[in-house]
Amino acid sequence: MILGRDADRAALRDVVRQARVGHSAALVVRGEPGIGKSALLGDITAGPGLTVLRCAGVESEAEIPFASLHLLLHPVLGRAEALPGLQRAALLGALGMAPAQGRDPLLVGAAVLTLLGELAETEPVLCLVDDAHWLDEASARTLRFVARRLHADAVAMIFAARPEFDPAGLPEHRLDGIVAADCDTLLDRWAPGLDRPARDRIIRDSAGNPLALRELSQVAPDHAHLPGPLPLPRRIENAFGTRIARLTPSARTVLALAAADETAALGVLLRAAAAHGISRDELRGALHEAETAELLRVSGGRVGFTHPLLRAAAYQQAGFDERLAVHRSLADALAAEPDQQAWHLAAAATGPDDAAADALQRAAERARGRSGHAAAAAALERAADLTRDPGTRARRLIEAATAASDAGRHQRVRPLLDRVGDVPVDPVLTARYHELRARVAFDSGDAARAHDLLVAASAALAEHDPVAARTVLIDAARNAWQLSDPSRVADAAARLAALGPAPDALAAAVAAVAGAADLLTTGPAGALRAMRPLVAAGLRPGGSYALRLNAAFVAGIVGDFTAGSSIARQVVDECRATGAVGWLPLAHVTLATAELYLGQFRTAGASAVEGLRLAADTGQPNRTGYLEGVLAWIAAVRGDEEECLRLAAQCHDGFTTHRIANGLAWAVWGRALLDLALGRAADALDRLDAALDGPVRHQIHAVHFAADQVECAVRLGEPERARAAADRFAIWAEESGQPWARAVTHRCEGMLAADPDVAEHHFTTALRAHADGARPWEIARTQLAFGERLRRDRRKNQARRHLRAARETFERLPARAWADRAAAELRAAGEQSDTAPAVDLLATLSPQELQIVTLAHAGLTNREIAARLFLSPKTVSYHLYRAFPKLGVASRGQLARIDLPT
Repeated sequence: MILGRDADRAALRDVVRQARVGHSAALVVRGEPGIGKSALLGDITAGPGLTVLRCAGVESEAEIPFASLHLLLHPVLGRAEALPGLQRAALLGALGMAPAQGRDPLLVGAAVLTLLGELAETEPVLCLVDDAHWLDEASARTLRFVARRLHADAVAMIFAARPEFDPAGLPEHRLDGIVAADCDTLLDRWAPGLDRPARDRIIRDSAGNPLALRELSQVAPDHAHLPGPLPLPRRIENAFGTRIARLTPSARTVLALAAADETAALGVLLRAAAAHGISRDELRGALHEAETAELLRVSGGRVGFTHPLLRAAAYQQAGFDERLAVHRSLADALAAEPDQQAWHLAAAATGPDDAAADALQRAAERARGRSGHAAAAAALERAADLTRDPGTRARRLIEAATAASDAGRHQRVRPLLDRVGDVPVDPVLTARYHELRARVAFDSGDAARAHDLLVAASAALAEHDPVAARTVLIDAARNAWQLSDPSRVADAAARLAALGPAPDALAAAVAAVAGAADLLTTGPAGALRAMRPLVAAGLRPGGSYALRLNAAFVAGIVGDFTAGSSIARQVVDECRATGAVGWLPLAHVTLATAELYLGQFRTAGASAVEGLRLAADTGQPNRTGYLEGVLAWIAAVRGDEEECLRLAAQCHDGFTTHRIANGLAWAVWGRALLDLALGRAADALDRLDAALDGPVRHQIHAVHFAADQVECAVRLGEPERARAAADRFAIWAEESGQPWARAVTHRCEGMLAADPDVAEHHFTTALRAHADGARPWEIARTQLAFGERLRRDRRKNQARRHLRAARETFERLPARAWADRAAAELRAAGEQSDTAPAVDLLATLSPQELQIVTLAHAGLTNREIAARLFLSPKTVSYHLYRAFPKLGVASRGQLARIDLPT
């Protein structure tokens, strides 16, 4: 009987209705134990024309990777054969139905997304996930990922969970207790003989929790009139225990076996009972007794408790010795299931047990093969508990910490490492230990300590594996650069030099570290030349993602943004093709930066937004600050003050935690550009000057915003304040050898020149250097500055030509605030008619629509686009359907014929 839940039932019915009309919907129903979550899920009337998939988390299965996902998808796994090859292999491998490929777990999510989307093409799909707080980590992560990515598919997902379940941004519906009148109605059914005082006491103490109400009505009537508290809802297990205690000893033993068995399979219970000395007839009688007491249900070859808390109560009611015997019996019964057997062997151990520890080690290796890193971490941690040898114990703890880190359970890494004790003697293990400590330090905001720990890891490897030692030092140098710490970058460079000549594969990267140290300590002379070989190496196919992304980052330092974009795009494409999803947030950071510098503001914004989504999906919060900074900069040039300030504030808040300076640099620069675009030159100059007194001064942004400092000073009539900035950029530009940089140098000199002829010479020289068309943003800035100078020199006819060109480029980028400035200058220069801006085909597209349209324009099918962007094909189709009218096309054929601006 479900009473007082009309609004709650309506909320769930609305989710189902969304699926029936062809839309996606997700809802997390959260509430305390016994509040009625499972009853609400059971009350959903699916009706015909709806595919319903169900699963429930089981506490004892929480360490078995993808156990719940397997249960949910089991009825439809026959459709998995039609998935794209990479997704099919990842999903079947994760579920143990094919050889494990070690694919990134997000690829499993993409496979589930595609599978559900294709099921929904036949009829709507409803996924009901009960007891979601007990899902294994791999299943929980996958299902949350899918729920967030559903959009246009006729798929609904409803999770029922206790408050501790992380909804990860999904819509929530809180389930509270029912009102007193409904409690009275239920008590009429369950305990009609209760008098009014007892009823009032039970209703009050149950807090409207239906399960507590039912249990207290059975066990508390005799106490209702006595002083002292009644059992509270949090003590419901005690009430269950009273019911269990009424069973015969054999029935209690069978209940304990069922509670300890994660498979819930009747066959396993039968074998375990036999191993425990319980005959078939005794088992049959015990099950009948438990079913009669409404504690168990046996159906479809499975044994289930009538409420999840009964499982915990039944297990706890068994004494210590009885629980050990139960686990030994289950270990015997599960000889064909080595993962479950390993856990039962461990649970049956009363001290160090090398056999059980070794079994858990093997279970961890199998879990890692299925990308079940959380399960591997738990198995290795328990294996370490059971290990006698201190060295082996330390190794297993470090491996457990590694798996926990890979699983995104960063809060578990430090406690595991703290248990290691003395630093291991083995150099490889020592290095791994220090690298993990570095990751903990980095994630907790102590990037300086992270650097020092990486240096220690390199020292441990120096004699044993010099190549690995150099790789770790290169990481340390990159970390120090992000910290804006010249001394630590120089230290890493010196240590690399002390290791002797680098092998060919690392020579360019080692030289780049030396160049970075020189750049930060003595300036660009010679430094950029030392860094360019790494950029060239990054353009060659192959090589590690880490080194190639490092090359793309260095390309930004030497000013070769075309190369940086090409390298980053290659890595993004390869990561998508191979399923290396964990690298994608960093790859998007690098790609978005290069695209921004190239003036491809729309694609840069789309790349940054996708990077943020992937950083959230993969648990990489330290990537978000940089991406938010890029988006703040783009919002600034659009003139979106509210968005710029919001994102910049988030970057500043992030910097106070992690102290990583490059994201802060974007935020500071974006704020200054916003001020400059809106006519607040004094605020902009003060902001940039102040940045040079902090960590931003060591970031490459400080070189690039020098031209903005020049413009601010000129606008304020204080050109003397700009001389140092102009010189700073000119020195770097000379070393970079980039035509666009030479053009910006001449633009700065043109703005600073007092003599009109000298100014004109510099501006015309700048425009000739811009002739290759690279960096349209800088070209438009030069045209605007030249036009402004010509207007001030009363040469309005000539000024209008440059101002008009600047306005058109700003509109195309788009850079709305700057287009408005150019238009205002045009009017001041005597432009009689304010020509309407060209129609911007892409202005109304969202970042995701832009990504999808771009890939469709390149000829990819919906299915291929979905696989690349971790969406369902139906969602891709939906976005194209929305985008086509905005672009003035009606089909893919028409889309292919239009010229999409970047």
